[in-house]
Amino acid sequence: MKKITKTDAEWRSELGEEKYQVLRKKATDRPFTGEYVDNKEPGTYYCAGCGNALFEATTKFDSGSGWPSFFEPLSQESVREESDSSHGMQRLEALCNKCGGHLGHVFPDGPNPTGLRYCINSNSLSFKKLM
Repeated sequence: MKKITKTDAEWRSELGEEKYQVLRKKATDRPFTGEYVDNKEPGTYYCAGCGNALFEATTKFDSGSGWPSFFEPLSQESVREESDSSHGMQRLEALCNKCGGHLGHVFPDGPNPTGLRYCINSNSLSFKKLM
C-alpha cells in the first residue's frame, strides 16, 4: 500500500479543525455525538484523511460506548495497530495504514467472530452508502 505523507499545514488545511485534531493530534470525539454513531445504512467506511477503505457496515455493531464500533477491519492492510500508553492507560491504538491517521482504539470486548471492538471516532471516518 502506497503511504501518504503531507506536512502538518497541509493536513490542517485539508481536514478542517475537528478532523485534524482527531486524525493528526489523536483527539477523541465526545461520546454519542459523532455523525456515524447511530448510522445503520449499508456501505463502507473510509478514512476521512485519505480515502482508504477501512470497515464494512456489516461489521458495525452497537457497543453502547458512544462511538462507532466494528468487530474487524475491511482487510489486514487497511488498519494498523500500535501500543498506546497515553493518559495512564495501556491500550491498542487503531491507525489508518495508508496515512497514519488516528482512528481510535481496539479493545478485547467485542462480539464474535473476533471478540474485538474497534472503537472509532466519527471524525476520522467518511461513509459511502451502498447503492
